[in-house]
Amino acid sequence: MNHYYYDRPDLAGEAPARPERQQRPRVRRRRSARPARRPGMGRAAACLCAFLLLMAGGSAGALALRQLSPAYGWENPGAGDPWEDWTASVLPVPTETVERAPVGDGTTLTLLPEPEGEALSLQAIYQKCLPSIVSIQTTTASGSAQGTGIVMTETGYIITNHHVIEGAQALSVTPVGTGEALEAKLVGSDAASDLAVLKVEAQLTPAQFGDSALLEVGDLALALGNPLGEQFSGTMTDGISSFIVRSVLVDGFEMQLIQTSAALNSGNSGGALLNEYGQVVGVTTLKMSSDWNTIEALGFAVPTATVKGVVDQLLATGYVTGRPTIGITVVEVGSLSGALAEGLPRAGLYVAEVDEGSDAWAKGVRPGDVITVANGERVYTADGLNELKNALSVGDALELEIFREGETFTVSVELADQFTLG
Repeated sequence: MNHYYYDRPDLAGEAPARPERQQRPRVRRRRSARPARRPGMGRAAACLCAFLLLMAGGSAGALALRQLSPAYGWENPGAGDPWEDWTASVLPVPTETVERAPVGDGTTLTLLPEPEGEALSLQAIYQKCLPSIVSIQTTTASGSAQGTGIVMTETGYIITNHHVIEGAQALSVTPVGTGEALEAKLVGSDAASDLAVLKVEAQLTPAQFGDSALLEVGDLALALGNPLGEQFSGTMTDGISSFIVRSVLVDGFEMQLIQTSAALNSGNSGGALLNEYGQVVGVTTLKMSSDWNTIEALGFAVPTATVKGVVDQLLATGYVTGRPTIGITVVEVGSLSGALAEGLPRAGLYVAEVDEGSDAWAKGVRPGDVITVANGERVYTADGLNELKNALSVGDALELEIFREGETFTVSVELADQFTLG
């Protein structure tokens, strides 16, 4: 799965070459990115696509490319040798340093039933919903990016995607059509569900949120957001609900998403998926894509039935509990080359970082180790390890077989709640 960036060759500096073996279909998040305006600050390197942050239970950074698990039946027609010429580099994990908003004021998300009467015209839906759509600008250590948000309350709470604000040092929100940027604070975010809540000090027009549990395949679905960033802000596209509860493996988490044929493009991340009454029934989050096959009209949104549970927790405490984490960052051994790969097993997960507050650190796991087996199963990919981890709960033990300097040993690591390691 990918963060859905819009890469602008005319704005960005020269990016590092991407490995040629990126051939499986991939899922793209929808955030529109541009380089930082400060000289010398480039965007995160494309090699981040090989990393998966287990410490946070999600991604290792602002990734431009993430692939869908082969378990979904996709074949790679051009599989060859590993990426021999690509030297992996361990890059810092982006951390949100943006100012936090207070939590626990009692606000919750309300889902409304479908209203009685006729459906609205497309024109009426647009006029009703456009004032509740905002453009989100994120400043990070490596650049800046744009996405979309949905106004939740008139007091300034806004829902968007986690990947839109990931690594944020500053956030601003601009209601579509006003041109007036408002400073935003972060209430909380959750990588596993790809949801975040922001707060601005302004009176805004809230959207109406419907119940996604009422959707049926074939229902009208409209996507409203900011494709390609501010240039095409306030764009609405139409389609249908193509599948109601589609399981998609995203960063090792199995998400249950609404599949839609409504067109989604870069910058739509965090936007609204609307029903025929102009109610928000989903938060647009990703799109299926492929380097070697034609894929059309396969977009996905987080259903409001999921959004409510996550958003209510974020509003109450600023975080979601119960997300197990090992406390490590890994990279697949098969993607390493040169001196970094010398003396290592041919398969496994190279430990790049270990959180010193984790049980993994306490049990002696260190950078440079290679994890070859987890709970009795060989592990070849970060997604595979994440799947094993996510099948467990906070406090459960994960047994890891580790290779270090020609010797193998086993440790039992207790999984922590990811928010405690921050």
